[in-house]
Amino acid sequence: MYTPLALLAALGSLSHAAAVPTFPQLEVRQSAASVNASLGNVTIFATGGTIAGSAGSGVQTTGYTAGAVAIQTLIDAVPELLNISNINGVQVSNVDSGNVNATILLELNRQITAELAKNTSTGAVVTHGTDTLEETAFFLDLTIASKKPVVVVGAMRPSTATSADGPLNLYQAVTLAVTPEAKGRGTMVTLNDRIDSAFYVVKNNANSLDTFKAIEEGHLGFFLDSVPQFYYSPATPHGKPFFDIASLNLTTLPHVDILYGHQDSNPELIRASAESGAEAIVFAGTGAGGWTTKGRQVAQAVYNETGIPMVFSTRTMNGFVSPEDDGWSISSGDLDPQKARILLQCALAVGYNTTQIADIFGALQVS
Repeated sequence: MYTPLALLAALGSLSHAAAVPTFPQLEVRQSAASVNASLGNVTIFATGGTIAGSAGSGVQTTGYTAGAVAIQTLIDAVPELLNISNINGVQVSNVDSGNVNATILLELNRQITAELAKNTSTGAVVTHGTDTLEETAFFLDLTIASKKPVVVVGAMRPSTATSADGPLNLYQAVTLAVTPEAKGRGTMVTLNDRIDSAFYVVKNNANSLDTFKAIEEGHLGFFLDSVPQFYYSPATPHGKPFFDIASLNLTTLPHVDILYGHQDSNPELIRASAESGAEAIVFAGTGAGGWTTKGRQVAQAVYNETGIPMVFSTRTMNGFVSPEDDGWSISSGDLDPQKARILLQCALAVGYNTTQIADIFGALQVS
């Protein structure tokens, strides 16, 4: 069904750059003669990752170069895309997702917001490395107001693998973006025949193809013969906020750190974080947001000195962190540490103070 990407890897070797690109980026459009007026119009925003990765052999699935294949190569590898949508490709970056930063996030937000505002646009797809995919997807979910589908997709095997999962994942992502029933569901994530809400989904396994899941909340749907099947009508997650980032013309996002909880943790790391310029701190706590007694004392002292938000989440990645009646700490509800960090960055970017931020997290609590 698909053109083997192994035959196209040589083309991708021209784009091994790991640095953040200079904007505007390479844009690939269909010729006017090839546009099918009966189909929708989807723009694929490529950022790199394993889906654009290249390895030395067809059986190599670790130690490969992520972000080595350009957007046009990805599109050419799945000619069936042109049977379901007119395709526009934009190379926003071509990096390992560990190198995705605020510059790339803000550029994605700006370009997707502008694209979806066009009457001719049906939806948007973002290709992304899986390691931090949930962070980018969550950011877009909080900052894109359009009801048109936004789909973030990746792969667990590089494009040169004998059984690469990227081509089918990409085909299904575009199919989802042109499906009318996908409207109003916020940003979605799709890999391995699954459809998930970006608000809830988490990468659960470092290696397995079936890694993206929302353990407590479940999948939104699945693909049967690459056709989306939804379990539910569109619904908005409880307490979900929106941040109008696109209108601010930002060049960076606030500095927010995550500290990892464990036995005998060093409480001075809290103070070091604040002194290094953190505008908020997320604690990946033990159990339901637990932290050492000494650590909480230092955190409260730093809060009293600086007033920066102190948000307690859980390193277990699932379950709720309930509020503490202590007048200073904020509980993350069911947001894991990395998503709590993204929410904090957005809230701080639009000018919310600590009290307003506490109210946002409070709205996420089970009532």
